[in-house]
Amino acid sequence: MKTLIRQFRATLLSAIFILPLFVMAQQPKIANFRAYDKSGISVFETSKADTAQFNGLKVRWGAGFTQQYQALKHENTALNNTGTGATAVNRLYPVAPGFMTAQANLYMDAQLADGIRLNVTSYLSSRHHNETWVKGGYIQFDKVPFKGQFWDDLMKLATIKIGHFEVNYGDQHFRRTDGGQALYNPFMEGYIADAFATEIGGEVYLQKNGLFGMVGVTNGMIKGHIDSVLATVADDNINRSPSLYLKGGIDKSLGDVARIRLTGSFYHNSSAAGSGLTLYGGDRTGSNYQNVMEKGVPGALPASTAVAFSGRFNPGFSKKVDAFMFNGFLKVKGLELFGTFETASGRTKNETANRKMIQLAGDAVYRVGKAENLFFGLRYNTVKAALAGATADVTVNRFAIAGGWFITKNVMMKAEYVNQTYKDFAVTDYRNGGKFKGLVIEAVVGF
Repeated sequence: MKTLIRQFRATLLSAIFILPLFVMAQQPKIANFRAYDKSGISVFETSKADTAQFNGLKVRWGAGFTQQYQALKHENTALNNTGTGATAVNRLYPVAPGFMTAQANLYMDAQLADGIRLNVTSYLSSRHHNETWVKGGYIQFDKVPFKGQFWDDLMKLATIKIGHFEVNYGDQHFRRTDGGQALYNPFMEGYIADAFATEIGGEVYLQKNGLFGMVGVTNGMIKGHIDSVLATVADDNINRSPSLYLKGGIDKSLGDVARIRLTGSFYHNSSAAGSGLTLYGGDRTGSNYQNVMEKGVPGALPASTAVAFSGRFNPGFSKKVDAFMFNGFLKVKGLELFGTFETASGRTKNETANRKMIQLAGDAVYRVGKAENLFFGLRYNTVKAALAGATADVTVNRFAIAGGWFITKNVMMKAEYVNQTYKDFAVTDYRNGGKFKGLVIEAVVGF
């Protein structure tokens, strides 16, 4: 144990004293931008406030780094869950305490013109992909280079976003961990059913006096393609439909005392090409619970990329999906409350009837002190869903206790105890009677 503590301390000291040297360099100011450090916490859609004067092309580089130590245990009660032979099809992947490979993100933000900015985000290192991947890139217009009072008045309210970007469905995706960027999240993971995807399309926003609305259209897939697909017996519709989604709400501050935000989101796609929809499977980085509640291949261990989403539940709505998410956020001094109700239905191309899923989650976070550098949090998250071919709904529950410390606005350390259980899965399913629990510690740098 002393050796592990010394190793973790060495890692943390490297993050504290070496990496922030890059942050000390003068960074240009980018307008309508969400910071990658502590000041980006509880920021959702970017503001219309003109925060940076344009005096020429500016390029800003940023990054997020995350290093973890995990001590989780798991078990199940499924049939054939022991042994090493060919019959041990439901044996769980053997796990032991240890450090996870660090994850890293790279950000490039450019101010191209007055009110026009560009973002490109790359995953340098992640669980899902060992090689570097571009998450996406988009251009955002908060002003347009057209003369006239009409355009001036319109762009005081409007924001236009075009490219390959993180779909703005719900509010939880603003608070989740995204690869190496873990500063925004007071916990280790996002939700059990992780509604997160990057898709190609556009979004238009209108904002005024704390009220806002958004409409978006995308291709519905994490990766664009023009391939034709084959009809199946269950579904002969080979049309490629766009995804349409809406969001609206209110975000108001009550002086310096409180802030309240209420939003509703809707996402719809009636026919993906083949099985391309990725609303609940669009993350290219992976879970921050490594290899828990995953099957072990008899005689060999699966590659990390094969079990990238440990601890999550994907309902498998890959052909059709209709999803609603309602979020509430309340901040009173140092106390933050964040709640989610989500309901979704959909199916695969091999099914004829839609299945349903319901997700509930609630966070309570208390940030201590004037600078709010210390925080403590509780989370409860539950998902109930119908599986393809199953006769009864299954349930996954998660309870987490977390705490953290911002050593600087760019450097954070946090820890979480998590307990997750799986109920009503068939005895032939490796998740039958499944549970995992334990401690995860994380050091994070963001700038």
